[in-house]
Amino acid sequence: MIQLKKVDWDNYEDVIKLHVAKEQEDFVADNDASLIHAFLAMSEGEPVFAFAIYNDDTPVGFIQMGYDDDWSGEERKDWLESDVFKKWDGKKYYFIWRFMIDKKYQGKGYGKEALRKAIEFLKTEPCGKAEYITLSYERTNEVARKLYFSFGFYEPTEFAPYYHDEDEISAILKL
Repeated sequence: MIQLKKVDWDNYEDVIKLHVAKEQEDFVADNDASLIHAFLAMSEGEPVFAFAIYNDDTPVGFIQMGYDDDWSGEERKDWLESDVFKKWDGKKYYFIWRFMIDKKYQGKGYGKEALRKAIEFLKTEPCGKAEYITLSYERTNEVARKLYFSFGFYEPTEFAPYYHDEDEISAILKL
């Protein structure tokens, strides 16, 4: 049975040992880098949820999520005058920052069940109300696209409030 367990002192090394296949390495950051990013974000007061994905007692993947309700900050200064900013200004949303299943455990339905549990968790509004869940995926990652769309995520007609470039697609799920 798939479970999400908070990354802690007891399991962080197991999470770091999980890896995607070589041809998938451009799709997601390594888990050690992801945990460092989570630590840095939390040190700046950002809410971050880092979970190991387990099948029974076996770690099979990792998912990291966050919450955003603050549109200020240096990283968004270019957006402040844009139509995109006007559309998303004041909206609160959760985001799936990292999501991976180890290469040894792919194709077994673990990713689908883990994503279902992650969405259920975010629907409990652990940081407060939100209108959306956002995420992004590499344009060439058709497996991820199909998975996300099967849960109702869609690509917005305008830029979504999440990292996006010519290689990466943003998708949102209305809560």
